[in-house]
Formats: sequence, structure tokens, C-alpha cells
Amino acid sequence: MATKTIDIIKETRTVSEALKAKRKEFADIKKLILKSLESEPKTIPQISEEINLPSDIVMYYLMTLRKYGDVETGEIDDMDEYFYYKRKSKKKPAGSKSTAGSDTE
Repeated sequence: MATKTIDIIKETRTVSEALKAKRKEFADIKKLILKSLESEPKTIPQISEEINLPSDIVMYYLMTLRKYGDVETGEIDDMDEYFYYKRKSKKKPAGSKSTAGSDTE
């Protein structure tokens, strides 16, 4: 079997431990934020308090999640200071069938 270029690249290039740690940190914070937004939409200060991280860190990760479609912006709060953020509902791929809530069989 011939060796593919991608196999050679995978063997010669490695991911640094620092990058692995950063990826893990992002995944952990992403889970915390998404879990916080499961129950109801929240503002950045509310999320920050709930997951015990500074607001600037929460904002950075929240904006990243928003950019990639995991979170969406909702209404602004009563004092016009903060937007509420909520989990974006996951759409089913076109052509897939859903049996939940279906009246026709």
C-alpha cells in the first residue's frame, strides 16, 4: 500500500502540549457556558456569576460561540445594559424525519 501524504504529515508534525491544553480549556469553558444557557437566556454577568469566571473571559468565549452558531443574541435587558444570550436551537438536516410531536403517521 502506498503511503499517503497526509499519513506522512501526521507522523512528522505533532501538536504542542500548550495547544492541547488551550483546546481542552476552550472545550471545558464552552460546556460550562452552554450548560448555563440550557435553562433560560442569560446576560454575560449572570453567566459569569454562575460559572465563576470573570466577565471578560465569558464575553470572549461567548462571542466565539456566537460566531460559530452555538449561541444567539436575544433581547436586551430592562436597563438597556446587556443582551440576553441563548443556546441556538439545533436544526435537523434537510430530509430527516422527526417523530416527536408528529400527529401524522
